[in-house]
Amino acid sequence: MPFYCYILECNDGTYYAGWTTDPERRLRQHNAGAGSRYTRARLPVKLVYLEPQADRASALKRERALKALSHRRKAELIHHQQGG
Repeated sequence: MPFYCYILECNDGTYYAGWTTDPERRLRQHNAGAGSRYTRARLPVKLVYLEPQADRASALKRERALKALSHRRKAELIHHQQGG
């Protein structure tokens, strides 16, 4: 089973980090208002960063690290992945 960490960009310009085994399903859940309380108040959201992980433990650890990053650092990470 694949594991991924992701960052969503919310409608208000903030970022939300999480982990999942199915990024498209999770994005649909968030945009349906069933993803998290944080994103529910900031719809719509778009997937701007996706990072594969080796296993669930790695995904959980990386999610914590992503959540701890500043807004600026998350933006740099996103920009770098998108080839900018």
